[in-house]
Amino acid sequence: MSQFKRLLVMLGPQMRHTPALQRAAALAESSGALLDLNVFIDDVDTFGLMSDSRERERLLDDNRQWLADEAEQLRNAGLDVSTELLLTRDPLGSVLEQVERLGCDLMVKDVQHEPILKRLLVTPLDWQLLKDSPIAVHLVSDIRLPLPRQIAAAVDLNSHGAGEHLDDAVIRSAHALALQCNAELHLLHVCDAARTHIADFGAGTVTMPGFDANVRTAQHTAFNRLGDHYQIDLERRHFLEGPAVKALTQYIAAHRVDVIVMGNHRHDALQAFLGGTTAHVLEHPLCNVLAIKAVR
Repeated sequence: MSQFKRLLVMLGPQMRHTPALQRAAALAESSGALLDLNVFIDDVDTFGLMSDSRERERLLDDNRQWLADEAEQLRNAGLDVSTELLLTRDPLGSVLEQVERLGCDLMVKDVQHEPILKRLLVTPLDWQLLKDSPIAVHLVSDIRLPLPRQIAAAVDLNSHGAGEHLDDAVIRSAHALALQCNAELHLLHVCDAARTHIADFGAGTVTMPGFDANVRTAQHTAFNRLGDHYQIDLERRHFLEGPAVKALTQYIAAHRVDVIVMGNHRHDALQAFLGGTTAHVLEHPLCNVLAIKAVR
């Protein structure tokens, strides 16, 4: 039985057979989930680009027709499909309203790679979705096959309290997805001693000799305890070291990981969130992330 029952696919006005749509259709076919195709058209009129009502109607009509044609093809393939076209000035607010109204339990969207300068000025929509979405978010950059064949569950181990439960949720979600897709499940963790120093003792703290080795030993023990508990084979456990984002992206590139399942903490402060590993891993062009939401 699939963990997901209703999939919301967030599309834009120029998107057609994108990797996200292909992945969502394959997941719906393998699970029997309902597929909601939603095209969100941003109606912001900052430069008067949408001031021509005829141009707006042409754009809406073109997308309505595409949605109808696409839905018919998917239904002919045996999928249960619904569609909706939304003209909005608040894409984030609109998609969150759709999630609540439709009762979806997974959002699927193409990764939108933004230039660095733009990311400094405006928070990318993908990052906002990771922060505010109440459900799991699957952000797709590129796919080799419609269904994933290699799935990696990335656990934190540095978190305390709720973070420990989030690691369990990440592994359970990755395991369920692997079963559904007949994929290999791998477990990985990055031991980033520098991050542990800052998180646990504060920036600028002078640590005692041997501290790094003690951190590594403690995390390796906790990592193997998780692997044993979930019966993950030793050859599919990967204990990495170094800066988290660099280590994860190098692993993804070297091992052709189809999906990396990561925990997504809620943060009250946006600045704290912008430093999150999950958000920055998205910048890697080969990475497809399934972000599992932490429960408050």
